[in-house]
Amino acid sequence: FMNFFQRVAYTMKYFGLIAIIFILSINIGCRSEYEQMVATELASGEQYDSLFLGIKFGMTSKEFYAHCWELNKKELIKEGPQNMTVEYNLEDELRQEGHMYFYPDFKDDRIYEMPVTFSYDAFPWSNAASLDTLHQDVVQLMEEWYGDFTEISHPEKGSILVRVDGNRRIRVFGDPRTNRVRVIFTDLNVLLNEEEQESQEI
Repeated sequence: FMNFFQRVAYTMKYFGLIAIIFILSINIGCRSEYEQMVATELASGEQYDSLFLGIKFGMTSKEFYAHCWELNKKELIKEGPQNMTVEYNLEDELRQEGHMYFYPDFKDDRIYEMPVTFSYDAFPWSNAASLDTLHQDVVQLMEEWYGDFTEISHPEKGSILVRVDGNRRIRVFGDPRTNRVRVIFTDLNVLLNEEEQESQEI
C-alpha cells in the first residue's frame, strides 16, 4: 500500500507541476513584450543606477547640486534657460551641434527619475535640423551609451524606444510640438515600492 500511495503522490506532484507551468506559460503569453521585458529584468535583481555625467539614481538633492557644481567649475555644464534645467553642450555627439537639458525628479529627496530633452541649435533655421534627424542622432547616442533599444507602441506617444536594465528604464521618443527628443530615465524599483500602476506602463 505504501508504494501505491507513493506512486499516487508522485503522480499528483508531477501533474501539479505541469499545471503550474501551463498556467505560467499562459500568463507570460498574455503579457506584452514590454511587460515581459520589465518582469525579466526586475526578477534578475540587477541594480543599474548610473545615468550620465556621474549622476546616479539615489543621489540626494544636496549630492546632486554639489556634483553639478563640480561639473560647472570644470565648464562641462551650465545653467539652462530660466535656470530651470542643467544644460550640457553636445558638440561632437550629434551630426549638428546641440544641447541636452535635464533636471531630476526626487522621491524622498532622492533621484528616481531623470527627464532629458535634446535639441539642435540650428532649429528652426536649418532644414537639416529636423525632428527625424535629431531622433536618429539621439537614438544612436543612447545605443552607444547603453546598448540596444526595443521599439514599443505607446497609445499617446506613438512609437517609442525602450531599454530596461534591471531597475533602470530608459524611454526615447520625439516631441513634435517642440521639435525636440525626450529621454526619460526611471528607477522602476521606486515605482514598484510605491505600488504605482504606472510601473507597468510604458
